[in-house]
Amino acid sequence: MIPVAAAALVLSSCSSSDPQDSGGNGADNPSEWSAVAIPGSQIDDAIEQLPSLVETALDRTGVPGASVAVVRDGETVFSQGFGVKELGSDEAVDADTVFQLASLSKPIGASVIGSVITQTDLTWSTKINDYLPDFALADPYATKNVQLADMYSHRSGLPPQAGDLLEDLGYNRGQILERLRYLPLTPFRTEYAYTNFGITAAAEAVAKSQGTPWDVLSKELIYSPLGMDSTSSTFTDFVAAPNRATPHRFDGEGEFTPNMERDPQAQTPAGGVSSSANDMAKWLTMELDQGEVDGTAMIDPKVLLDAWTPHMTSAPARTPASRSSSYGYGMGTSVDGTGRVRLGHSGAFVLGAGTRFDMLPSENLGIVVLTNASPLGAAEAITAQFLDLVETGSVQRDWIEGFGGQFAGFYLNPSQLAEEPKPTNPSPALPNSAYTGAFKGSPYFGTARVISKDGGLVLVLEPNAEEFPLTHWDGNTFSMRARGESAIGISAVTFTGGSPGRVAEVTVESLNTNGLGTFKR
Repeated sequence: MIPVAAAALVLSSCSSSDPQDSGGNGADNPSEWSAVAIPGSQIDDAIEQLPSLVETALDRTGVPGASVAVVRDGETVFSQGFGVKELGSDEAVDADTVFQLASLSKPIGASVIGSVITQTDLTWSTKINDYLPDFALADPYATKNVQLADMYSHRSGLPPQAGDLLEDLGYNRGQILERLRYLPLTPFRTEYAYTNFGITAAAEAVAKSQGTPWDVLSKELIYSPLGMDSTSSTFTDFVAAPNRATPHRFDGEGEFTPNMERDPQAQTPAGGVSSSANDMAKWLTMELDQGEVDGTAMIDPKVLLDAWTPHMTSAPARTPASRSSSYGYGMGTSVDGTGRVRLGHSGAFVLGAGTRFDMLPSENLGIVVLTNASPLGAAEAITAQFLDLVETGSVQRDWIEGFGGQFAGFYLNPSQLAEEPKPTNPSPALPNSAYTGAFKGSPYFGTARVISKDGGLVLVLEPNAEEFPLTHWDGNTFSMRARGESAIGISAVTFTGGSPGRVAEVTVESLNTNGLGTFKR
């Protein structure tokens, strides 16, 4: 007998027809087949156990609140809130409570684009420059050829998290997109690097093609038709929502603090959507129904399948026996431990949001988990445990501990000063006048100024003249505390060069990820 895998290879190499086009189910389509059967009652049991899974995850992680929904065969079969909207309050979360979605905004945005492609002559291969003619990357070829597909699969060559530090400093969307041209690139379409503002550039091009702002376009094409009345792509709507969960920031040592700092409007296509579990269930149902709602095709199934198809390897296999993960267009895609296709995405704001959804297309099943705290793996653990129960009948490992370890790195300060004791006998600093003045950086960050204030030194950064007090560390090295989503703990600020009594340049460690954090007098 020829093994199924070998049979698939024979078919693909000897026949002009594709076995995936057989139209059959998993029983007669080799590419859909799994050796692990799922009885319908097993899914029922998993849903019944879901409240206990959520409550345990909140208890073990300390996350204040969560809202969860499950869709199955075109229906919302579970939706419930857990915990509280804000620590110190007794207001309970329910299935209509609105949460910040963070990066769950990306697959929703891909649905918006899929709808535009379905209705117009745009395609995933549409070039950014066709509608944003002034947009540029560091390489002229990449500038001319970068497509919606490249940005939505994170293969443009931009470095990881491109533009995020500018957002932390207060630059707006237009300013950030204009400055992406100053970032160093890897070779075009060769490497995966997760970029919020790459996604945002593509979404802006689509919005420009329709002559409609992205947040309005999203509402017109997805939120309103699906009845997602609590969903929005503006931060002001999230703040104004009467049934809203307050984000909570984790301090890295077990404490959560209510925190409304995270305004993601600059990157709203990538991270600025807010929604409820009940609303997200409507979106999941549409996705699992191949873009169809009440008999109407909101998204062409072929366009949707293209977004679900792997286009870049996002997590390469670490060993010969391990599975790799891939990225479609705004969507993570993988083959799970039972051989089934699993689609999903996580969302994370260190300033206070952790979210996750997963879909099993073979079972027409999806789950979404929204939490109101910094990512500790709670949302991911809940969906992983639920799908273990669905597919195997039992939870296969301690997912809370496993994902907790993966997210621990979010709270580790990469600074050279982190975990280092401050010198007890530091070398003295120069007089303040040696450090003060204007220092010109790359066009990416612009000009930095160092001023003397209240007897100390303060670093002042564009675009809003935000002040960062400097604390002397040792010699010409000072420390500062960066602010924003990317900031963890203290950062070094080091002055070097120049004539005696007057430094020539300053390097801000927290801004130097791509070698652009040095400013010269």
